[in-house]
Amino acid sequence: MNNIQPIPHDTAGESECEHALKHLYEYLDSEMTPEDETRMRAHVAHCSPCLAELSVEDLVKQLVRRSCSERAPDTLRVRIHEQLTVMTVVE
Repeated sequence: MNNIQPIPHDTAGESECEHALKHLYEYLDSEMTPEDETRMRAHVAHCSPCLAELSVEDLVKQLVRRSCSERAPDTLRVRIHEQLTVMTVVE
């Protein structure tokens, strides 16, 4: 038997499920540490509602990825990049 600890039940006042759902996109986007990914997998393996939410969000993400195959015109991309650069310098 492995020693994987699920996400704590009380994390900054959140329930285990609230905490897992709050970090769902980090998991889906592979932005978690390996330890946090392991904890998330352990939680959804034993929590049907969170697993269902994970499945729905993953499906939505896949559909959006397939639907958004168009690329913005280069002139628009340059204008956006210039605006972001100006905003970064001002901050």
